[in-house]
Amino acid sequence: MIANYGFNATLTAKPGMGDQLADLLLTGLSEGNPGASEYCVVYLVCRSASNPDLVHVTEGWTSEEDHHQIFAGDAARAIVKRIDGMLAKEPEYADYVPLHGKAAF
Repeated sequence: MIANYGFNATLTAKPGMGDQLADLLLTGLSEGNPGASEYCVVYLVCRSASNPDLVHVTEGWTSEEDHHQIFAGDAARAIVKRIDGMLAKEPEYADYVPLHGKAAF
């Protein structure tokens, strides 16, 4: 599958909650969650090297519509609801159209 829509989100956790936020975001890869969807082709969670409460998420989706459909579901809404309580401020988003790349973990 090819990613035709994506975004990068920068999330700032409340002081000392960076680990919890990153762990919660990583549950998005579990079966039945958004990152495990066939429409999600990139789901990358990163921590800032200099700020333990700063977490970045990069997502690539087959289409913007597929992304919105999956995030309208109960599993995604439950994760988002939990994330909201951990944030020190509103997330910052940058949308993009993926062109090409490589990932190996």
